[in-house]
Amino acid sequence: MDNIKYAIEGILFAAGEPVKASKLAVVLDSTVDEIKDAVEELKAEYERDKRGFNIIDILEGYQICSRPEYYTYIQEILGEQRNQPLSNAAMEALAIIAYKQPITRGQIEHIRGVNSDGCVNRLYERGLIEERGRLDAPGRPILYVTTETFLRCFGLKNPKDLPPLDLSRLNLESAQGMQLEINEDNAEKREEEGDRTSEINEPEE
Repeated sequence: MDNIKYAIEGILFAAGEPVKASKLAVVLDSTVDEIKDAVEELKAEYERDKRGFNIIDILEGYQICSRPEYYTYIQEILGEQRNQPLSNAAMEALAIIAYKQPITRGQIEHIRGVNSDGCVNRLYERGLIEERGRLDAPGRPILYVTTETFLRCFGLKNPKDLPPLDLSRLNLESAQGMQLEINEDNAEKREEEGDRTSEINEPEE
């Protein structure tokens, strides 16, 4: 169709939330590659003209957002009150969830070494984390993962785009615990892969 990029612009503006590139392709009778090219053209226009909004990539899709440099003016017009910033403890819990997801509240507390009910509840209320099923273990504890809101707040396209773990941002005890947990996970995965390889290579009697 003609002016596909402006059709995309209208859809994203009306949606108010991320829209998958594949869904845009179906609706606009186009291909994902054509959608991507059109979005890149829109981004270039917005940047060139210093428009009040831009398009961000998120979870294999796109969303229109206001530009960060205009947030102060938007906030003043809308009369929104500035949210209280997350505490260091909440940020620590969020980092653990982001790098270890899906993860239970008990596992978070095991890594941090302190009760994390308040932190987890705060993150949940802010929409930064959400429930994603339950662990197949006694008590069936809830598993938590980060949300699209988390990705938008931190400018990430996908949870896999998280930077390498920076231990200096956590307190020493928690950081070492978190790194130990990650190392143990990796060791278990290597051991499982080794077991599978042994089974494959084991000669038949």
